[in-house]
Order: sequence, then C-alpha cells, then structure tokens
Amino acid sequence: MTRGNQRDLARAKNAKKQEQLKKTQAASNKSGNAGVSTEKRMDRDADIMRQKQEKAAALKAEQEAGDKQTAKVVKVDPLKGL
Repeated sequence: MTRGNQRDLARAKNAKKQEQLKKTQAASNKSGNAGVSTEKRMDRDADIMRQKQEKAAALKAEQEAGDKQTAKVVKVDPLKGL
C-alpha cells in the first residue's frame, strides 16, 4: 500500500512542467506586466535601461578618476637593467 517516492517524483515533474509553461507565456501575461499596454511596458523598460546605463557610466567615470590618482606599479627586472 505504500507509494514510495511516487508523490515526490510527481511533484517534481509538475513543478518542472509549470516552470516550462511560465517561460512560454507571452510578455503581457506575466505577473509584472498584467494590465499594461505594450507602449507603456516599452517606455518603462527603456527608462530602466537608461537608469542602468547612467549608473554604469558614473561608475566607469569614478573608476577612471581613481585610476588617474593612484600611481601605477612598474616592474623592474634588475638583471636586464633600465
């Protein structure tokens, strides 16, 4: 009368199936996009990407400024001379 691990296997199989169905959903059916028109979704995504690009540009500028302030290490081989 015992079912062994049959229930666990069935649950795992169903979870995998549900995950696959979730991946194949259209963008408009996903939870974050429910009730949002395509144009609004595109505008929202573009704004997010602009913010990411600005943040990356600021970080890059900060790193370049930091690189200019620090002295670079020069390796000298005493056997070869200067």
